[in-house]
Amino acid sequence: MSSGLAFPMTDFIAPAVSFPPPPPLEAQALPHTGMLHAHDAVGHASGHLADAAGHAVHEAADAALQVLGSLSGVLLAGRAALVTTRLLAAAAVRAADEQRCLERQQALAATAAEQWQAAAFAAVRVNARRHALLARAGRAARPGAGGGGPADAPPRPDLPPPLTPIGERLCDLRQDLARLEEAVQRAEERHAEWEQRRLAAALRVTEGDDDFRRALDESRRRTLRRFAEERTAGAEERQVPRQTAERRAAPGLDADEVRGAGAEILGELDPQAAAVTAELAAAAVGHAVRRAADDPRRARIHLNEARKFVRDANRDARRTREAEERAAQLHEFLAYRTPEGAEDIDPASDALALLRRVLDEGVPLSPAERDLVERRAEERRCALEDLYVREQCAGALAELAHRFGGRATAARPEGQELRLDWTPPGWEPGHWLRAGLVEGSLRVATMYRGAPGERTPEQRALDDARCHETRELLGRFQEITGTLGLELEFTLEQTEGALPGVLGEDAWNLDDVLDDVVAEEAGRRAARERDASREGPRHRTADGDRRR
Repeated sequence: MSSGLAFPMTDFIAPAVSFPPPPPLEAQALPHTGMLHAHDAVGHASGHLADAAGHAVHEAADAALQVLGSLSGVLLAGRAALVTTRLLAAAAVRAADEQRCLERQQALAATAAEQWQAAAFAAVRVNARRHALLARAGRAARPGAGGGGPADAPPRPDLPPPLTPIGERLCDLRQDLARLEEAVQRAEERHAEWEQRRLAAALRVTEGDDDFRRALDESRRRTLRRFAEERTAGAEERQVPRQTAERRAAPGLDADEVRGAGAEILGELDPQAAAVTAELAAAAVGHAVRRAADDPRRARIHLNEARKFVRDANRDARRTREAEERAAQLHEFLAYRTPEGAEDIDPASDALALLRRVLDEGVPLSPAERDLVERRAEERRCALEDLYVREQCAGALAELAHRFGGRATAARPEGQELRLDWTPPGWEPGHWLRAGLVEGSLRVATMYRGAPGERTPEQRALDDARCHETRELLGRFQEITGTLGLELEFTLEQTEGALPGVLGEDAWNLDDVLDDVVAEEAGRRAARERDASREGPRHRTADGDRRR
């Protein structure tokens, strides 16, 4: 065996990974290669690896004191932007439950990565609701928006700023999340009440007596209560939309019952229902009320028509709301700019323009535009995951060298995303391991120093011995990458021996910074322990299965 091939897959996002700096821009700075700034890669990847690999027992409880890295944070936001409303709501429910467990000092079964994903997904959800609400309120406040309506202007949402999970501690983020969730919920309720009054004024329902109007007002109040209840994370997780408008009018209704049913139907209109469809429902109810006394059968037909119009209007209102909130979460992800000095990712200006149009003008995306936006988001997510894999592979090799000794270097040759060289103890001067990451595939090969050519029997025997040792080392490498959230399974390739090459050409020495990384990590761990002691005692479960 001389090499192993694997296709790294991101199993989970380790929370503490930050963006690496870009490679040098001047080609002459490093002939034939672009250098990986491996001291930063090791600082970001190995820094949190020591906790993940060496202190897994403390992982879940320590998560509350962890700070989210920039690369981890934007990658979690990208994943959240591409999942369904129901999954985001489920994450929000989990994040709230985990915060309550933390406050009550109860055991948590979730790992640090799982806790961070739930909180980050919940942050994306509430930020999108906030952004979409502000956009709706802004459109409603424009002169002439929506035709007739109440004389008062729409309430101006008084909301805290959006959540920025990157750089925050998990415990602080979850507290901010609860506060913003509550503020958005109250602001949505106030805006829905205003929109309902605007819709009612636009419909100008004049049919019916005082009893009819009282029944209509009560039905509208119930609709507002249901609207608020259905906007909670728990309700969205269950995702059981109300279907009352599906009922058909019962036979044998008298005039009073027709008027009562008409008021109930019209009051069930979604506050954000389109005025055109709502007017059709109001007209059908008006016909039913007028025909109730002399032609109850015809009145029932009009009621059934009104139910259909209300059902369609409510369905379209929900879809519009979901589309606007999805546009907001995609906009937040695609508008993200990497930190100053970090490796940049391509902007998606065409998709951002379309998403701004959805939010600023209320114009929905066409199918082709929706495909373009989804494609840009997926491209950016893939680019970020490639960067994450590169960082974690560099960190894993640095950790391997730290555990077992030997010299490690990293480089960015032309045509490769990453090249890592490691000389295990006892392999010098003639052999080393080389890992190359190219287009999503990771190949690890046993190398010997020199040019291609005939090897002596003694050299071939040593090549075979090194190849045999490589099997065990690949297993170690695989274990470490697993703690970093990468799923690796090497396919071992049988060849005649090691491969020729030049060790460490134009590469950066990883060993020079490992001592600093270990010292920095020890300092971070000591700071977390001090914070934990100030926050009160923690209780570990008796079974010790990575839970707190």
